[in-house]
Amino acid sequence: MQIENFKIFADLVETKSFSKAAKLNGITQSAVSQQARSMERHFKTLMIDRSQKQFQLTREGQRVYETAKEILHDYEKLASELQEMKKVISGTIRLSTIYSIGLHELPPYIKKFLTDFPSVNVRVEYRRSNLVYEDILHNAVDFGLVAFPVKMRQIEIVSFREDKLVLICHPDHPLAKLKEVDVKQLAKHRFIGFDPDIPTRKAVDSIFRDNKFEIEPVMEFDNIETVKRAVEIDAGIAIVPQATVVQEIGQGTLCSVSFKGKGFSRPLALLHRKGRVLAPAMKKFIDMLAAGPPPGIV
Repeated sequence: MQIENFKIFADLVETKSFSKAAKLNGITQSAVSQQARSMERHFKTLMIDRSQKQFQLTREGQRVYETAKEILHDYEKLASELQEMKKVISGTIRLSTIYSIGLHELPPYIKKFLTDFPSVNVRVEYRRSNLVYEDILHNAVDFGLVAFPVKMRQIEIVSFREDKLVLICHPDHPLAKLKEVDVKQLAKHRFIGFDPDIPTRKAVDSIFRDNKFEIEPVMEFDNIETVKRAVEIDAGIAIVPQATVVQEIGQGTLCSVSFKGKGFSRPLALLHRKGRVLAPAMKKFIDMLAAGPPPGIV
């Protein structure tokens, strides 16, 4: 029985899906099924209750899963400790991030990290916020990067930055002439928003409710790039993180206006599965985020 057998079985149990477990391990769905049956033959016991429509373990299967997690944890801990003893910072860090962070705020961090630790590979996947949490829960990635983090029992949250939110509009828009804008002034203008399930959209809706008015967006999009393109053609105004419009402001295709008073911000956080072993490279990545933004971030 090899360590890979336990990992594939643990992934199968946690995802409750042969196809997802196969994707996590770079094998076919049939291979996952064969691995499960091979383990049942090895332990001479039925571990998956195949009489049920939904994936379900037998009592024996649950015990194997619990022990498999212990074995995997000890194996990962040993590998991490050996790297620390040799003072080795290497390996691969897998990140799952929302578009706005991945495209506009993460690059300077990655550039600094790879400069400091050239033996580490960093792989980035761009995902919707809900899928970032799913990736963390299924151990598909090492870290997730999200805005407005949601507390979950199985996820550790490491806050690292507060984004300033600004109003953006076309340079010829009446609001572009203002140095600051009161949020209530937005009520009479066409507004472009994110899709309702996007955390930043929920936060913006909350800002409007707190100020006793509502805005029905004329357009809704699932990513920051499309929102900006719509504002560039003067289809409406929008509220976005300041760091995501630096290039457009510099090129003069968009105008940004700060909000009066203390303004608004969105918290950014790194996520990882609670209880998982953090390799030296992962610890260094967290340390870098905690140290503050590198040059290149507003």
